[in-house]
Amino acid sequence: MAFSSANLTQLAHGNGFALWHYSSSDAIATVNTAAYFNDASDMLSVRDVIICCDTNTPTTDIVSVLSNASGVVDVSNGLAITEADGD
Repeated sequence: MAFSSANLTQLAHGNGFALWHYSSSDAIATVNTAAYFNDASDMLSVRDVIICCDTNTPTTDIVSVLSNASGVVDVSNGLAITEADGD
């Protein structure tokens, strides 16, 4: 599946930083590929943080924007959020 701008939502911003939420059926290995977020290059800045939710698995990862130059966006590999119920 490809990036969908309809699934990218800005949650907060300030001081040149933004926090985003992105929901997709794409696995984190696809989402963290360089150029995946190119269609959002005009919205994303270096050091922005994106909470990525894989609706297929489901899993949640946090990535940061490492670079955004000439319309090419690269994000970090992702930090997995452990989703376990201790009950």
